[in-house]
Amino acid sequence: VMVWLRRCTHYLFIIVVAANGTLLTINAGDYIFYTDWAWTSFVIFSISQTLMLTVGACYYLTLTGVPGTATYYALIITVYTWVAKGAWFSLGYPYDIIATPIWLPSAMLLDLAYWATKRNKHSLILFGGVLAGMSLPLFNMVNLITIADPLETAFKYPRPTLPPYMTPIEPQVGKFYNSPVALGAGAGAVLSVTMAALGCKLTTWTYRWMAA
Repeated sequence: VMVWLRRCTHYLFIIVVAANGTLLTINAGDYIFYTDWAWTSFVIFSISQTLMLTVGACYYLTLTGVPGTATYYALIITVYTWVAKGAWFSLGYPYDIIATPIWLPSAMLLDLAYWATKRNKHSLILFGGVLAGMSLPLFNMVNLITIADPLETAFKYPRPTLPPYMTPIEPQVGKFYNSPVALGAGAGAVLSVTMAALGCKLTTWTYRWMAA
């Protein structure tokens, strides 16, 4: 019975996190429409995706104890997102309305940190969290090169006119706006360590729940 419960926990968690990851992608991923704030939105998008990947992958990785399951987890949420992308496209939205995040390489780095340190949980939290947080914005920016230009898409599919009180203020151009990858990677590297620790803690809670 306990083995069956453990397997159900695995699959249920993957489904819940993958579904929520898909929603996160849809909500944060339409930054191509926010022409003035495109790079700021990219930073938020990258951080949200990094944290979602790290907490789920670390939980699944430490629960199974098998290096490689973080990559497997990333593959599942990637497939989910592509299904959602196809669904929105079938409704008439542009193909690039959802920029599918590049989760797999960052998940591979989590697996590498876990495997190279002989399944050391603390190394996974520190090294894996930093590597995932720093790498995901970089891979996402490379991904953006392959899709339509945000300005072109924004003009082709304009949003309804907003009332004056909702019109975004033109952002000031500063060092952070000029380097969205650096800002996303820096913030992601710090926050991902916390999320990696939370993912590992979820494993402890799961075992306690199953033993109760």
